[in-house]
Amino acid sequence: MYKFDQDTIQVGISACLIGQQVRFDGGHKQSRFCVDDLGKYVSFRPICPEVAIGMGVPRPTIRLVQEEIIRVKASDNSFDVTDKLTNFAKETSPGLAGLSGYVFCAKSPTCGMERVSVYLPEKNNASRDGVGVFADRVMKDHPNLPVEENGRLNDPNLRENFVTRVFAYHDWRSKCAEGLTLDVLYKFHARYKYLLMAHNPEIYRTLGQALGQIEKVTPEFQAHYESELMKALKRHASRKNHTNVLQHIQGYFKKQLGSTERQALAESIDKYRTGLLPLLAPITLLRHYLTIYPNEYIAGQVYLNPHPEEMQLRYEH
Repeated sequence: MYKFDQDTIQVGISACLIGQQVRFDGGHKQSRFCVDDLGKYVSFRPICPEVAIGMGVPRPTIRLVQEEIIRVKASDNSFDVTDKLTNFAKETSPGLAGLSGYVFCAKSPTCGMERVSVYLPEKNNASRDGVGVFADRVMKDHPNLPVEENGRLNDPNLRENFVTRVFAYHDWRSKCAEGLTLDVLYKFHARYKYLLMAHNPEIYRTLGQALGQIEKVTPEFQAHYESELMKALKRHASRKNHTNVLQHIQGYFKKQLGSTERQALAESIDKYRTGLLPLLAPITLLRHYLTIYPNEYIAGQVYLNPHPEEMQLRYEH
């Protein structure tokens, strides 16, 4: 079963989200989820681009302005920090390659990952289709890196999906660092079978077919596998796919379970399918049966343990 090691899992974060008083008004936007929950299992690397380029605390507000290129200017148009922020992002981003995820501050002209206000010159009307200049560089340089914004993490589905991707990405990168042989890759793919099937069964199948056609792990194939893995996990697992996976796993116990146990498991899965029970209910029952009827293959499935149980991320599904 996968172990969660706080010392090795590094997650980037906008410094204000862990309570650092670095915002323009001298305040912060502390995320209780990040600090109280996720912070128990990862080490954060806090960054505030605005402070990093020498802007003080407190400081004048800045915003994105649509000119020939997007500029970052003071709200009163008294100064322009585009070049400083662009250079900081360019210099800092390569050093983030070891991260397993990043939590950005929503709506920020430096750290917002989407829907950031972009103003027309000398006007106060804005579109909301911008991206913070620092976040934009990080996401372009590290396209497979799991990223989210603090506001979106209030949504249970987005929160669970993000954390699942963080731990999967860390697991994958750890295997790559140790040396990715065909045997290691086969075993990794086998452990992620049901998690991938829950999120994107099509990518699970195509990756399996591709694995069957290679004789060694080339850098190109490693990059392809990583990209497809993270693409698959970014899609939210549907209730239909979860039900299909649960029924597949149920099949491994058909010879061991008595009639009462089989009926209890089938009912639990069906009540999840119809929305009467959370996903945790059939998962808990399957874990219980694993303690009575051990199965090494199923016990090794990341699907049953994609993130620390204590985070209670499957309670609302």
